[in-house]
Amino acid sequence: MNKSMIRYILGYVMEIECLLLLLPCIVALIYKENIGYYFLLIAGISGILGVIFTFKKPDCMVFYLKEGCIITGLSWILMSVIGCLPFYISGEIPVFTDALFETISGFTTTGASILNDVEKLSYCAKFWRSFTHWIGGMGVLVFLLAIVPMGGGSNINLMKAESPGPSVGKLVPRMKSTAKILYAIYMALTVIQIILLFAGGMDLFSSVTLSFGTAGTGGFGVLNDSFMSYSPYVQWVTTIFMIMFGVNFNAYYLLLFKSIRSFFMEEVKVYFMIILSATAIIFYHIYGLYNSAFTALRHSAFQVATIITTTGFASADFDKWHSVCKYIIVLLMFIGACAGSTGGGLKVSRIIISAKSVRKEFASYIHPKSIKKITIEKKVVEHEVIRSVNVYFVTFSMLFLTSMLIISFEGYDLVTNFTAVAATINNIGPGLAKVGPTCNFSFFSNLSKYVLMFDMLAGRLELFPMLLIFHPVLIKEFFTKEKKCTKRLKK
Repeated sequence: MNKSMIRYILGYVMEIECLLLLLPCIVALIYKENIGYYFLLIAGISGILGVIFTFKKPDCMVFYLKEGCIITGLSWILMSVIGCLPFYISGEIPVFTDALFETISGFTTTGASILNDVEKLSYCAKFWRSFTHWIGGMGVLVFLLAIVPMGGGSNINLMKAESPGPSVGKLVPRMKSTAKILYAIYMALTVIQIILLFAGGMDLFSSVTLSFGTAGTGGFGVLNDSFMSYSPYVQWVTTIFMIMFGVNFNAYYLLLFKSIRSFFMEEVKVYFMIILSATAIIFYHIYGLYNSAFTALRHSAFQVATIITTTGFASADFDKWHSVCKYIIVLLMFIGACAGSTGGGLKVSRIIISAKSVRKEFASYIHPKSIKKITIEKKVVEHEVIRSVNVYFVTFSMLFLTSMLIISFEGYDLVTNFTAVAATINNIGPGLAKVGPTCNFSFFSNLSKYVLMFDMLAGRLELFPMLLIFHPVLIKEFFTKEKKCTKRLKK
């Protein structure tokens, strides 16, 4: 195990977080808030530790997928611990567990909150809380790949460990260039949404923070009622951008540099079909609850967009809707957005592969001698990808059931427990019953909160990076003396 490389990249993560923590300091300066000093203090500590960790460059810069997973898991834990400290030491969130829960929920773009009154937070704290969504949406390690020189092909292992979806590929030959393209698209869409919200009469602070939450498909708002009190224009703009951020970012690259037709890849077409179908079903069942068809359509489209993209905003209390609507919403929680987007969930591509696997199995019973391959975009899906999808579903189910078992000891109802785990492991935010859109997660015990925090991290990182950290073999290897490096990167 290349422990020197793990240390080196963790150092860069701390240096990056140091710079990111300076932005809320600027917000505190603008609004004349003393809390900015706490952010500055933590930024300084993070920066110093980062310099110490990166002072000595590793002899060997090569690392493999296992190191990539460990680096990813540890980076997100470290990032969350450092990120929660300003909340904790300033007294904005006085309990460490709660501060950590809120920060992990932010970085993982979950949006599950323990705060009863968001509006009491300072502007500085609200900005950092929403900004964590934007940072976590694309991933800090993807950002690291875009700015830090790492060669030898090892950087693909970081991208694989952090990027959502069953497989990760290069848009262009160099992974560093791919990371830059992804971030350029991400930033451009965010800026466009900020401009549109501001043009619709929203103040600049709210436009920026809500765009951060939309871009990262996170869901932290700046008002206690989430999106319920905003104008129809703001809700429609946010609906459109939530759907856009749920699209595979590779499709945007194809749209920009190839053709409109190439944008509508199979996964994207299925994604839009699910959105349209779910919106139609919910609209039919809530039509009578609102004064006009346009209002019912707006709420149904908003809630479908916010759940399938795992954003977690709320324009209405959908816990009071018809049971069919709630069933559709829970189903969308698991489906999630496209692979390669900022959304969570199981991912549309995995659903497609699984459905085609079932169809292939049926065909083999009817025609035992037939040989059929699973294809997507007229390309054969490798057996390794199908195997990884099946393993993912099994692992997901085991983690889901284990988490439900642990939190069920608190005695809450089945709907609360089920949707609390579903909302965290799929990085949604709100669930149903006691964790519905007008409620929060503050009533859970510390044990349950740590279970749900692990679920949030595991869900954001595609399960395995977080689970591998606790693998006995890798723990033993981590504490074993590192062997001398025999490989060097080519210049």
